[in-house]
Amino acid sequence: MSAESPNEIHEKKSAAKGLSPAVEEPPHQPIHGAGDRRSYRWVWLILLVAAGYGAYQWFPHFTASQSQENNGGSGKVSASGARTVPVVAVKARRGAMPVYMNGLGTVTALNTVTVHSRVDGELINVAYQEGQYVKVGDLLAEIDSRPFQVQLEQAQGQLARDQAQLGQAQANLERDTAQQKYATTEADRYKRLVEEGIAARDQGEQYRSTADSLNGTITADRAAIDSARAQIVADQAAIDNAKLQLVYCRITTPLAGRIGLRLVDRGNIVHAADANGLAVITQLQPIAVVFNIAEDVLRQVMPKFSGGVKFPVLAYDRDVRRRLADGMLLTIDNQVDPATGTVKFKAVFENQDSVLFPNQFVNARLLFDTRQNVVIIPTAALQRSPQSTFVYVVSSDQTVKMRNIATTLAEGDDAAVDSGLASGELVVVDGLDKLQEGSRVQVTMAGSAADAGAKTGEK
Repeated sequence: MSAESPNEIHEKKSAAKGLSPAVEEPPHQPIHGAGDRRSYRWVWLILLVAAGYGAYQWFPHFTASQSQENNGGSGKVSASGARTVPVVAVKARRGAMPVYMNGLGTVTALNTVTVHSRVDGELINVAYQEGQYVKVGDLLAEIDSRPFQVQLEQAQGQLARDQAQLGQAQANLERDTAQQKYATTEADRYKRLVEEGIAARDQGEQYRSTADSLNGTITADRAAIDSARAQIVADQAAIDNAKLQLVYCRITTPLAGRIGLRLVDRGNIVHAADANGLAVITQLQPIAVVFNIAEDVLRQVMPKFSGGVKFPVLAYDRDVRRRLADGMLLTIDNQVDPATGTVKFKAVFENQDSVLFPNQFVNARLLFDTRQNVVIIPTAALQRSPQSTFVYVVSSDQTVKMRNIATTLAEGDDAAVDSGLASGELVVVDGLDKLQEGSRVQVTMAGSAADAGAKTGEK
């Protein structure tokens, strides 16, 4: 007996129920068509769109509440619904505004001396310390003076000998002069006797010859005296030179200043022709600053400078943050540098605290003028747009207005307003990034904000 297939069994069951096998589908074989799958996709798409719309409507309320929490309640909402922005403001004031001309400068010593030896010899003493401040006449070094002492004694001995020779020549002159007078007198007497026929002619001629001979001797004596005197002058010069060499053996400082590093040690033989010298002394008090300013300022500065006006000059550090020293303009160069189009200005500083050092780079600021009675506001209040410069002015109703202003001068933290703002008006200096035209503000004055910050820091 053969086994029945599942289809045959199903057909028999259907016949028993009165159903046609072709009408009823076999059980446990469901068929999902393409239309069912498309209907599911549309359902998911509708759900996603609904979720996105809900997030879009809910997100602004969430960010607003978060922003209010992060600001610690700083952004308060007024009764009308407008947000109040806390700001710091300051009153515009009238005052004097300095006008500076700025230039890059280099500190330059007024005097720098390289100390050399003026004689040759052994360096037996170095009397200074490196970096020491010295005064005029302070001993720096000593050179062995014994050779020059010997030269002095030799010159003094030669002088004594020549003085003795001068005395001898003068004595010879006196003797020969006396003999010449006697010979001349006798020659004249015998001449008369010869003319009277009393004395022989040859005897008279002999006295005349003796007198003439003594005249030549006197001339020689005078020449010897002149030679001895000249030799004495030479001997005295040799003595003075030897004494001068002895002075040069003690090397003293020629100016007050700061001495540099030692260039020669004790025991070395130094020469007057040495290139390096013994030490370098630089004058630091006072000291100068040479700085360059554009040539266009000459027509503004020169008339006042030539008229005796003293221009203050301020020296600042490399970052123009720390004021180093105050000085006065000393002079202006006599030509323009064609390569840079600038003129060299030279200012002098007392430099009592030695804050300026030779070859130091500084920023020099020449106080050229002072503008009086101008409206001054902090530079922090200035806002700039492509069209203009403006500030936020606080109105009486505690709202801000954008006000276009004109300003051509700024110095440090202050700016001078040429037009567009009156003295006493409130301008915003902090909290500007949250403002726009008509924003309602809660104002704190700048001084009060600083005091509050200080108290908070103390706590």
